[in-house]
Amino acid sequence: MKLVVRFTMVAVVFILCSSCKQEKKKQKENQSQIQQEVTAKDILGNPDYLAISYGGYREVTREIQPTIDELKEDMKILSAMGIKIVRTYNVQLKQASNLLKAIRELKKEDPNFEMYVMLGAWIDCKNAWTGMEPDHNFESEKNEAEIERAAALANQYPEIVKILAVGNEAMVRWATSYYVQPWVILKWVNHLQDLKRNGKLPKDLWITSSDDFSSWGGGDSSYHTEDLEKLVKAVDYISMHTYAYHNSHYNPEFWGVPDDEEELSGLSKIEAAMFRAKAFAMSQYDSVSNYMKSLGVNKPIHIGETGWATVSNGHYGPKGSKATDEYKEALYHEHIRDWTNKAGISCFYFEAFNEKWKDAQNKSGSENHFGLFTLDGQAKYALWDLVDQGIFKGLTRNGNPITKTYNGDKEALMKDVLVPPLKREQAVPH
Repeated sequence: MKLVVRFTMVAVVFILCSSCKQEKKKQKENQSQIQQEVTAKDILGNPDYLAISYGGYREVTREIQPTIDELKEDMKILSAMGIKIVRTYNVQLKQASNLLKAIRELKKEDPNFEMYVMLGAWIDCKNAWTGMEPDHNFESEKNEAEIERAAALANQYPEIVKILAVGNEAMVRWATSYYVQPWVILKWVNHLQDLKRNGKLPKDLWITSSDDFSSWGGGDSSYHTEDLEKLVKAVDYISMHTYAYHNSHYNPEFWGVPDDEEELSGLSKIEAAMFRAKAFAMSQYDSVSNYMKSLGVNKPIHIGETGWATVSNGHYGPKGSKATDEYKEALYHEHIRDWTNKAGISCFYFEAFNEKWKDAQNKSGSENHFGLFTLDGQAKYALWDLVDQGIFKGLTRNGNPITKTYNGDKEALMKDVLVPPLKREQAVPH
């Protein structure tokens, strides 16, 4: 009798375990199916899907690629912040494809883990980065292979890749090393749209190009070409960049302290300047929107990049516009998130982590310091509240727990904060 009872109990346990495994498998499959069905249309403009620009490079050269484990480490940190879509920039190097592998592995480990990708394909003009004179009227012969790689990854990872972006600041003329004419971007956008129509790309994949506001018709009228008009009509949405930070030097009309604010305290002057920086970004957004509407087009416009650096020994530092520090970055990040979340605009805030390869010869160059985190995983002032909330508990970057910059000492941080120059004393930019 005891043997029968024991056998029956074992059988019950086996059935329960088997049922439990089947249920977990079913849950994983259901979760995977749900994420497969989430589209760019669901994500973009939805404040529940916060966006950010991402590069995981830790060294002064991109020849040293982040590992799968390092990429997973970063995705866990960003996920803890509520980020659900990251933007990448090229598929020539392994980072983008490895990032997709890392995200897929994280999804297998935890069916509830949710992260999507706006996958960038880098576009160049002829002779870009070769030491020869760039020819901006012709495209690089490497562009075709870059587009092919991006399309292949979109097909390989349809549950993760929701957007393809053709080029990054590839049409704006100040990108003198590599910019192309709009017909090049139009050519590849049309190519990808054709693949989509013919069932060779996921039907809900959105195609865009991510470029400066002026390249999208929001600035100089010389950009208002027939090819740009066609491009505006060809993309699924417009991804535009706006940088009040850089304009604090190059177009500083909004930045300096006006006469009627000269009697304010230093902190009040800074806070007023950061509200003007927000208004500057909003005005550039509106200028692109107005141009698009002038063409009779009505489609979404989202922000592919905007951000604020925290270190600069150049135009934006103590000897320049005095725009650079963690306090101002925090205010800008707060203002931009508040505006875009309420307005139904996605903002791929630039950027998640500092990257020191961008200005490899100048450690204190601003391009190395746009991250909300330092290279070793310290959260800058913009994220101190999240550290206090404990959302990064147990997470690390490069073996370091997520802690606050300045050891959390705001008084020490504020010693590095500079008041913008008086408007009447501003130097003429050069």
